[in-house]
Amino acid sequence: IESEWWALKQIWDKGLLYKGFKIVPYCPRCGTPLSSHEVAQGYKDVKERSAIAKFKVKGEDAYILAWTTTPWTLPSNVALCVHPDETYVKVQMKEDGTVYYMAEALCNTVLGEGSYEVKESFVGKDLEYKEYEPLFDCAGEICAKQRKKAYFVVCDTYVTLTDGTGVVHIAPAFGEDDSKVGRKYDLPFVQLVDAKGEMTKETPWPGTFCKKADPLVLKDLDERGLLFSAPNFEHSYPHCWRCDTPLIYYARESWFIKMTAVKDDLIRNNNTINWIPE
Repeated sequence: IESEWWALKQIWDKGLLYKGFKIVPYCPRCGTPLSSHEVAQGYKDVKERSAIAKFKVKGEDAYILAWTTTPWTLPSNVALCVHPDETYVKVQMKEDGTVYYMAEALCNTVLGEGSYEVKESFVGKDLEYKEYEPLFDCAGEICAKQRKKAYFVVCDTYVTLTDGTGVVHIAPAFGEDDSKVGRKYDLPFVQLVDAKGEMTKETPWPGTFCKKADPLVLKDLDERGLLFSAPNFEHSYPHCWRCDTPLIYYARESWFIKMTAVKDDLIRNNNTINWIPE
């Protein structure tokens, strides 16, 4: 163990040790992360309401439609993600003239066949860095303190067009893909749920368990005209095998070593070794 502490001190002295966040399956009741084996023991089929939210485009009388299965994460939203190579359209509804941005392949499913007129067409990459207005004011001060830009469209190939709108809302504190995109675009870290799984004081629902905040978030958006729809969906969701509490994917502080900083040295040393077998 002494040699391990010595090695860790060498890493620290070289500036290679840093504190960051790791997304883990987390039980807010037990206050512990779970291993993949533990998570596999507690899946249940549940029926919940998702949200297709309307994000107002800055400087345009138009909205970006984004889908999420976790409405409680919307107050922590900092970006919207599209697939860089897929086709997106700007459409106008025939009934009321409202303008939306979303994936072309999902328009008929979400908007209804024949109910809209396509005004413009883009690939996802064309929408990158397009700015929008936040759904909630909860995170503005946090973003400002971190001096990081938020509320714009980002691109990543993990976005699929199998369901939803082809636009995914990004909250880096609550998902591995979100966290990866957050690091790529240097997005602010906003975590408006505490370690007990309760909404924080910055939100309109402090002390409410996050999963129970879903209908409150939907109601708030609907009252402000920012909820396009809230489709019911059934899916398999992980629960804690000990206490049966729904798990959340939650960013926890961890220590990391900057391996990328020494990658070239590692490869160079590896090339001097006679590996058996090759």
